[in-house]
Amino acid sequence: MPSTIQNPSELIMSLSDAIKWRNKLKINGKKLVVTNGCFDILHRGHSEYLMNARNHGDAFLILLNSDKSVQDLKGPTRPIVDEYSRAYMLASLKCVDSIVLFSTPQCTDLFSSIKPDIYIKGGDYTIDTINKEEKEALLAVNADIQFLPFIKGFSTSNIVEKIKNS
Repeated sequence: MPSTIQNPSELIMSLSDAIKWRNKLKINGKKLVVTNGCFDILHRGHSEYLMNARNHGDAFLILLNSDKSVQDLKGPTRPIVDEYSRAYMLASLKCVDSIVLFSTPQCTDLFSSIKPDIYIKGGDYTIDTINKEEKEALLAVNADIQFLPFIKGFSTSNIVEKIKNS
């Protein structure tokens, strides 16, 4: 009998459910890796980055910007893909264990609540360019902050421009 694949919608959690899940991981000695972002049009750069991030721990949580949050960051024409669809697509990736949507400008409170063991960002960021409040929240919970190499040639903004110019 073939194995059953979990419905990706079951991996989209509320913050309170994610905290409970995180606490179980901690009790079992498991390391939680966390990243955050918009992930508007999922592309190979995202996929490679997420797969590599997942390999740094035992479980992987993505904090995903809500539609309002993306619009505040990227402008009135974004996001291209709605928040539920972005969350569902990310949750369908084998490397992703959970998704939490957030509407705040930063993840400061989420980091303080979830207490990740490892926080990973792409190589287009550095310790000096990540949000200062987020960095302080991560350091306060003793998260190991790491940066993965940027996957050149892939960005949602470039894809949008290419579509516009077609």
